[in-house]
Amino acid sequence: GEGQRERETQNVKQAPGSEQSAQSPTWGSNSHTPPRRPLGFLFLKNLVFGAPRWLSRLSNQHLISLQVMISWFMSLIPMSGSVLTAWNLLGILILLLSLSAPPLPAQSWWHKGALYRIGDLLAFQGHEEGDLAGLKRHLDYLSTLKVKGFVLGPIHKNQKDDLAGTNLEQINPVLGSKEDFDNLLQSAKKKSIRVILDLTPNYEGQNSWFLPTQIDTVAAKMKDALSFWLQAGVDGFQVRDVENLTDASLLLAEWQNITKSFSEDRLLIAGTESSDLQQILSLLGSTKDLLLTSSYLSDSISTGKHIEFLVTQYLNATDSRWCSWSLSQAGLLTSFVPAHLLRLYHLLLFTLPGTPVFSYGDEIGLEAAALPGQPVKAPIMPWDESSFPNTSEPGSNNMTVKGQNEDPGSLLSLFRRLSDQRGKERSLLHGDFHVLSSGPDLFAYVRQWDQNERFLVVLNFGDVGQPARLPATASLPTKVNLLLSTHLGREEGASLELGHLNVEPHEGLLLRFPYVA
Repeated sequence: GEGQRERETQNVKQAPGSEQSAQSPTWGSNSHTPPRRPLGFLFLKNLVFGAPRWLSRLSNQHLISLQVMISWFMSLIPMSGSVLTAWNLLGILILLLSLSAPPLPAQSWWHKGALYRIGDLLAFQGHEEGDLAGLKRHLDYLSTLKVKGFVLGPIHKNQKDDLAGTNLEQINPVLGSKEDFDNLLQSAKKKSIRVILDLTPNYEGQNSWFLPTQIDTVAAKMKDALSFWLQAGVDGFQVRDVENLTDASLLLAEWQNITKSFSEDRLLIAGTESSDLQQILSLLGSTKDLLLTSSYLSDSISTGKHIEFLVTQYLNATDSRWCSWSLSQAGLLTSFVPAHLLRLYHLLLFTLPGTPVFSYGDEIGLEAAALPGQPVKAPIMPWDESSFPNTSEPGSNNMTVKGQNEDPGSLLSLFRRLSDQRGKERSLLHGDFHVLSSGPDLFAYVRQWDQNERFLVVLNFGDVGQPARLPATASLPTKVNLLLSTHLGREEGASLELGHLNVEPHEGLLLRFPYVA
């Protein structure tokens, strides 16, 4: 136990300029009343010792601007010597912070939160008739999930296995019109939700990309369609089953170039059923900013050490590339993860360095064909008990969006909390990633960025509770605060001693601790 606790933190992925925090200093136990000081000294003291909590949240540009504003303010208002000295020292402090702090990484919208896949428009709306106009009414729900964008469709006209009868620029009339789509785009834009269009050509047929001999025609249609929909205002594209696409790496690079040439703020997502790392790397090729969803994490072996191995291997292999995290290119989490580990995987996907990608229903634990009358391919989203078709028996309320929305301990509530943290904390947005040595069934890591609050994630994939056995290094404090647990019953906000931290079976902990200079 003690020998294992002394093992050092493994640095897996670290941003340039980032440093690990020092261990909290030990202050003397004797208390005393400080002598009275001039107002300027007390003001400076409070600002300086509070600096890591507020100044560190400003960018270099903002820090320099603040320093200039202070200098201007000082030139306008007469001040006593002590106050003037305090302001001068504060200005110097801010300037030094701006010079020493690493610059914030340039981030696009898909770096800042989760993406949400709506592969079947009819099933998502929860009734037999659904269209683009109806989807617009669910945008408020997507806003509550705090997702940054949703992947829609495919919704284009596709005659099964008929290339001539497939039009990538025409919407299936059953789903609505181009005007309906334009209205959806505008409504989503007002809510700061991006729209990504799935353009997988032959989604109704046997081969998503038709026959290999037809690849030239398919590529030409894709090129025209990309330009058409970019002009229409979409924020990105998804194509699936790219392992079956002839010359996939070359075509993906070409389509990525078209997308980025229109705007750097546009995204291309590729999906594959493959879980083989070498094939995934081959598909990624040399393309910039291509997100690739795969079955890489869907391994049936769900032990802490195995998940740790998969994650670290992937991060090391992709090097500085921005990653996406999911368990498949289109399926539900419940198709790959047992129910008792579902909350654990939500915590994992939201706190790894990269973009988490979910399918509709993942936030409530929707299962394929788990309810009476559910189609296997695209299970109906149960908004409330009236959403269950072809059965007179009402479904369990805790399986519906409405039921979970009213339950603070539900999976939906956990999803929303994690999504909120992922989108606002710099350490989770773009922080460094450090794996920690831990117990055999545990996966533990730290996310940290400069002087911002750090996050410690501890995941127990085992069937028994066990001590965390985290390393006693200068990078970790002796105590942390509990932000949330995947299990109910723990007191949130409680201070926990890392040396005596026990993790329940199948429990995940999101812990936080401050930067200490």
